Amino acid sequence: MNLKRFLPSFLLNFFICAFCFLTFTPGLYSQTLTKKEFHDTIKKMPSFSLDNDVYFITGIATNKDLSKENSDIKYQISLRQMVTKATLPLNSYLFISYSQKSFWDVYALSNPFSDIDFNPAVGLVKPIFNKKELLTGLMELKFEHESNARDSTTSRSWNRITLSYHTALTNKFMLTVKGWVPFYYQRDNPDILDFVGLGEAKLEYTIIPEKLVADITLRKGLKDWNGAVATRLFYQLFNNSENQYLMLEWFAGHAENLLDYNKYTSMIRIGYVIKSNQLNILRSN
Repeated sequence: MNLKRFLPSFLLNFFICAFCFLTFTPGLYSQTLTKKEFHDTIKKMPSFSLDNDVYFITGIATNKDLSKENSDIKYQISLRQMVTKATLPLNSYLFISYSQKSFWDVYALSNPFSDIDFNPAVGLVKPIFNKKELLTGLMELKFEHESNARDSTTSRSWNRITLSYHTALTNKFMLTVKGWVPFYYQRDNPDILDFVGLGEAKLEYTIIPEKLVADITLRKGLKDWNGAVATRLFYQLFNNSENQYLMLEWFAGHAENLLDYNKYTSMIRIGYVIKSNQLNILRSN
């Protein structure tokens, strides 16, 4: 990758967004979790948890005629382990994570898996506090590898350093902005940035607390109108089922999986999800 071309743009966009969030969001929704309360909460939290949402969903393509070939099951597992609960330099915590996303053509002849993407990572998470030492956000710096463990012409892989910022805009809105600097990706997929770009943004809205939640994720590729939009609606079927939901998802765009990152897809799916509670600490009252 030509860093002279991409790095300035990435850094400028990310830090403008981060500056705006750090400056203005405390006035919108000041957290009551103090610095001491945050660190005490971290010590009480389990070291092993979910990283991203874990789900099992099935659906059909919306831009093609209905058939067994374009209907599938998509599922994801995503785990996180906090390596130590001791505070590291810069007031940060070390963790490792592993996510695996699979696309299963279960309705087609012989029921093959069309693609399986593996995503291990190691990172640091740092709490952000305002001048009153109240929690306003979480920042994560990670090294991520993602590949589909294939060879020859179907091999796909890339590495990236990612920087994310999570903040609660209000008691109903949660915003995540994530940017990345990729490297060692040119061999298998030299034009992947044309389709995944250099970052993404996710906005989550709690419609009915502990009952109905919606989110949208936007990603813009570097070329033309490539990119993706993913919208999801979560409904908690049973009371006291904590983070278990029925999920309806519509994905439209590129790079839903690594194998076909340069092909446009439009899929609507429904199924079961266990939502990650990693960011619930930002919702503390």
